[in-house]
This record gives sequence, structure tokens and C-alpha cells, in this order.
Amino acid sequence: MASYSLSDFKIRLIYSIITAVFEEGRALDKAYAIYFKKLKLENEEQALIVSLVNDVFRRLNYYTYVAGYKRIKDIKKHVNKIICVIHLVHKWPVPRGLQDCDDFSIKDARTRMEEADKIPNLKYGCPVWLDEFGKKELGERWETEKPCFAKEPRRFIRANTLKTTREELRNMLAAEKVKTRECALPDALEVLDTSAIFKTEAFKKGLFEQQDIGSQEIPLFLDPLPGNKVIDACAGAGGKTLYLSALMKGKGSIIAMDDKDWKLNELKLRARKAGAHNIETRLIDTTKVIKRQHGKADCVLLDVPCSGSGVLKRNPESKWADGTDSIRDLIEIQADILNRYSKMTKVGGILVYSTCSIFSCEDHNQIAAFLEHNPDFELIAEKTVYPSQGGDGFYMAKLKRLDNGRDLPEKKPDAEAGEPAAAPEAVSETVSESEPTTAPEPENSILPESNENGSEATVSEDNPVDNSEDISKSDSASIDSDNAEGADNTDSEDAKASEDNSGDSGNSVWGQSRKHAKSEKESRHKERKDSGNSGNSGDSGKAGKKDSGKKADSEKKGKHKGDKAGKDKSVKEKSDKNKSDKDRRKKSHKDGRDKEEKAKSGKKKK
Repeated sequence: MASYSLSDFKIRLIYSIITAVFEEGRALDKAYAIYFKKLKLENEEQALIVSLVNDVFRRLNYYTYVAGYKRIKDIKKHVNKIICVIHLVHKWPVPRGLQDCDDFSIKDARTRMEEADKIPNLKYGCPVWLDEFGKKELGERWETEKPCFAKEPRRFIRANTLKTTREELRNMLAAEKVKTRECALPDALEVLDTSAIFKTEAFKKGLFEQQDIGSQEIPLFLDPLPGNKVIDACAGAGGKTLYLSALMKGKGSIIAMDDKDWKLNELKLRARKAGAHNIETRLIDTTKVIKRQHGKADCVLLDVPCSGSGVLKRNPESKWADGTDSIRDLIEIQADILNRYSKMTKVGGILVYSTCSIFSCEDHNQIAAFLEHNPDFELIAEKTVYPSQGGDGFYMAKLKRLDNGRDLPEKKPDAEAGEPAAAPEAVSETVSESEPTTAPEPENSILPESNENGSEATVSEDNPVDNSEDISKSDSASIDSDNAEGADNTDSEDAKASEDNSGDSGNSVWGQSRKHAKSEKESRHKERKDSGNSGNSGDSGKAGKKDSGKKADSEKKGKHKGDKAGKDKSVKEKSDKNKSDKDRRKKSHKDGRDKEEKAKSGKKKK
């Protein structure tokens, strides 16, 4: 970190990025991509800019308070005051002569800084609505997790075991001067410096993916076997999908589904690069895509859209709009996906429901409600990984599908016929703070991270664009837990990909949630409309009824016409018969007269 004031160039760059977010409405990761594409900065310079700007967005209420104005939305008028506060926070000389800073008092700002350091919600960058929601959902645990949102995220990668081993990868990265260390998970490494890992030969060869360590736990939790048929129904750009392929050693089949075509296209590119040839993509454009797979999958992963409360340090700008309503909408969407998509699990198969949220309403409560209405599933285990463990926050629940409530492979002998066997007590596992999933974080380590969906961001697991080195100081540029990936923007194509995709890749957790909720509602409305057009709607019923009425009228007319024709025929036949009888009578009468006249004539002659 520099020990002097920022240069005029860096000040202007920070000003431009912040302004792009607040005045132009750009996502933070997209703003990074745009400016880093234009400016060929050294990796250390990019890392510094990302670290400073991300801290502003992680603790925006703190910077606002110290700058001396009350409303966060007024930042667009006071960006240069925020830049002055950045200098104060890092104990650098405050620049003079910045526009709109004539009334900025360094003495008063320092006094306000001392006050803000004593107010937890300001110190840790927690808005009031989020603090209230967190207390309601997590109780005392919230006070442990809240400080994590003010920290820079750490940076983790996953060795692609389809092409290499973790040890081989570590040695190769060390040869390229990238310092790493092994983590508790079998294929995970933590990057300990700000090296441009997306410029390495190892990355170009597809030997690793940037993926948060918490996100890596989910495919391991599903635990698919080589040869299985696996469905990743909310695949996004495929961070977890790629790991599933590696765990299956490339054998069997994986169907990766999503309702965003561009994400699936990105997944295809990443899969080809990783050598994951057993992945097939399918766009969810109608409900038939899901129905065709009912009861066919050995394993189903539902990494559903969520609030992203577990990955807020990667989405620092996303928490400053009240997301309460969005969470309510998402809860409905999650329940709908869980109920409909779970049917793709075959009897005896495994279903894993996961989120990048730590709120109970999206996690345990969803599973409890699902089990109450679906006795053909039982809970095997559930697990919560908290941000306080060093990575991002995730929830996962493993369920097994039964045969009408009875486990086919292991039917219980004491269960009465037709009566569901009692489900075993679920094993609930929470990663404890005393048992971190990774080695302890080194002091003064400033490490960014990565990772869709509910977990997507600039540098994340599911977004294949190589941005991380340009957008983040290690992983701080990563703005997601699972569905976004860093992009090396020194390359023009990668920079363009980041620019095109970042806005849709979850950089704003709550904004993305609202978009997804709206998309889901529109999709369901379209399905109902299509169903109506095919004969199930009221309009279709009316049309059918009208057609039926016309047909009945036509048949009635035809019958009437037929009856009339028959009647005319009968009258004619009767008339013909009468005429024939009359003719016969006339003939008979004439014959009689002829005989009589003949007889008279004979008499006279005689």
C-alpha cells in the first residue's frame, strides 16, 4: 500500500468508477471492466484501485458519515469528499483543491471518524434494514457474521483434476511466481498474493478455476459417482458444474440447465477448456424441459437464486438498497423450484438444495416446509458455512427420494404395508469457528476472491470471463460467490466479455434477485398463457364451446333437412301408391264394362 497521496491519475480513475455506479447506474464490476480495458495498468495498480473502491462500497455509510453528509444517495454530489476520506482512513496526506471540497474540514472529518469507529453498523458497513433482518434470522450469531462484510474476501482456486493434481498445479504456479497454500478441501488452494493468475499458463491450459472454498463444498456434498446421471438445474455459467464433472472423472452424464442462454454458452466454453466433455447444456424455456426428466436423475443439484447474504463482501454495492421485499419474492421462487425440479430425482436418488445465503428463511425453513408436503423425500444432512470461517457463506441440504415414503433399497421390516417408514433424524452440520475450513488468514493479507446465481459476480466461480486480475486486488474484485469469474481485461476479448456479462452476473445481489423474481413471474405467466392457448384457458373453453355449438346447429339443420327429405319422399311414395291403386281400379272398372258390353252384344246377335 502506498505511503503517500494518490496521484492525480488515480484520483480521477476512482472518481470515474464511483460516478459510473451512482450516476450512470452501472454495476461496479462492469465499471471496473470498462476502465481497466481502456487503461493498461499494472496489476499492482489495478489491485490498489479495486481495494480502495471496494472498501468504499463495503462501508459506504461509514465514508458518508465521515465525509459529513447524511444520505448515501447524495454521494454523487460529494465523490471528491469521499476521496478525501479515503486518504484519512489510510493516513495519507489529504489532497488539496479538489472540486466541491472547499467546505471539507480535515479536523471535523477526523472527529467524525472517531465517532464512526465506535458505532458497529458504521464501522462494519451494515445498513439498518440488513442489521434488523440479520438479527431476526440469525439471532446472536449475526453479531459474529456482521463484521465479515467489512473485510476483503480471500482468494481461492480449485485444481482441475481432469487435467492435473493440486500438487502439480501448485508447483506450476510457484514457477510462475504465484504463491499459494493448501486448504482443508481436497482440490483447493488459497492464493496468497496479488499475482495476475489469469495471465498464467496454468489458467490458459484450463488447469484451475477460481472458486470460493465455500462454493467448492457443495459439489463435494452432493458426492456424485462416475457413471451417474447428474442434473445441475440452476447451473449458471457452470462453476459447480465443472467441479461435478471432475468428481465424476468425466464419466457418466451431466445435464446443465439454466433459463439464461448466455450463461449456458459461457459454460460450454469453460467446459471445453477444462476438458469436461460429459456436460450437456439445456435451456429452460418451457416446463417440458423439466417434466421430461422426471424420475431420471441419480443426483440433482438445485443451487437456487437467493439474496446472496453469504457473499456480500464480494458484492459490496448491493446491500445499500433495502432488499426485504426482494427476499420475500425469492422465497416464493425457491419453494417453487424446489417443489417442481425435485421431481427429476429418481427413487433412491440424491437431491441437494443450496444457496449462497445464511438466512434461515431461505435455507433450513425452506427444507422444513418442503419435507412437510413431500413425504417421498427425507433429509440426510444439512450444513451451513459462515463467512466468519474465512470464505463466503453457503447453505446446503442433502435429501434422498423414497418410494412413496419408504426407502426402496433399505425397507424397514417393522413398517406396516402402505405406511411411510420413519425418516431418520437429519444430521445438521455447521462449520464451527474453532474448526475453520481453511488455514487461518495471515495478518495484513489483502486477498480477493471469486465465484453465480445466487452467486455471481465479477470474479467468481460461475462466470468464466477472465476479469479477476484486472478488476480486483486478489479476490476483492470478485463480486460473487459462485456464478461469476474474474476476467483478465488486458486482453480485449476478455474485457469485452466482462463488460457484456457483468451486468447480468449478479454483481448486485438484491437487484439481481428482483430481476430474477420478475423473470420467474413472467415465465410462469407465459406458461399459463401458453397452456390457455392450447385449450386449457377460459378463452379456449369459450372457443371450443362456440365451435361445439356451431357443430350442433349444423347437425340439427342437417337432421331437419333429412327429416324433411324423408317426409317428402314418404308423401311422394304414398301419392304414387294412391295413383297406382286408382289406375288399377280404373282399369278394373273399364275391364268390367268391356266384359258387360261384350256379353250384351253376344245376346243381341244370338
